[in-house]
Amino acid sequence: MSERVRRLEESARRIRKYALDMGEVQGQGYIGQALGVADVLAVVYGDQLRFRAHDPEWEGRDRFLLSIGHYAIALYAALAEAGVLDVAELETYGCDNSRLPMSGMASCTPGMEISGGSLGHGLGVATGMALGLRYRGSGARVFTLLSDGELDEGSTWEAALACAHHGLSNVTAVVDVNALQADGPTAGVLRTEPLVDKWKAFGWRALRVDGNDVAALVAAFDELAEPGEKPAVLLCDTRVGRGVPFFETRPKAHFMPVEEHEWQLAREALEVPA
Repeated sequence: MSERVRRLEESARRIRKYALDMGEVQGQGYIGQALGVADVLAVVYGDQLRFRAHDPEWEGRDRFLLSIGHYAIALYAALAEAGVLDVAELETYGCDNSRLPMSGMASCTPGMEISGGSLGHGLGVATGMALGLRYRGSGARVFTLLSDGELDEGSTWEAALACAHHGLSNVTAVVDVNALQADGPTAGVLRTEPLVDKWKAFGWRALRVDGNDVAALVAAFDELAEPGEKPAVLLCDTRVGRGVPFFETRPKAHFMPVEEHEWQLAREALEVPA
């Protein structure tokens, strides 16, 4: 294992721990998604994204757009790991007057570029933002995190067409393919496969990897960062609750209730080598 991969795996473990700490504040929440996407966020923030932790509004930064607003618990953990947020502030997650609401809001949180919520808007915002950066002569890139459930939305595919039409090679979409959404298994709600073929047909460079394999993520992001004329999408197959076996097998995992005694058991599970 390379030092680069080892460092990012440790970062992902801390992101998972921070997410558990926040989840315990409320006793429930989107903890399964946070654990599942932790490896992706560790690689994005620890290896790919250009930013200044002490200056979240730095004009030259790469932008990271959280389209799936309910994944805010995961992004707060990643921002704490990156030094944008103080780890101690995570204790205020979802509380009154906190800068860390349960759904992401750009007006509240340093490092939060857009307010997520109703799904299907992130890629459209990324397209407009990337066009604006191009017109200003900026070399900044725009990353946006979507969910596989968000691919049910027609607005996502309209944005995909527009992004490819304008040749926005400064856009990288990352799709968390965890096969679960609020109404049940993704494939049962609306079949969207074959995803790689569809994105390529829409004019994108597309790769698909195990989203819980840090080495595979690093290699894929490196490949998509190579200069090109098309936007890029990385489809990441993740496991809800990754790293905590009894969360991974929990039937009702979209918005997960957790018993009081389970939080410490979950932390202990994260310390067991995979």
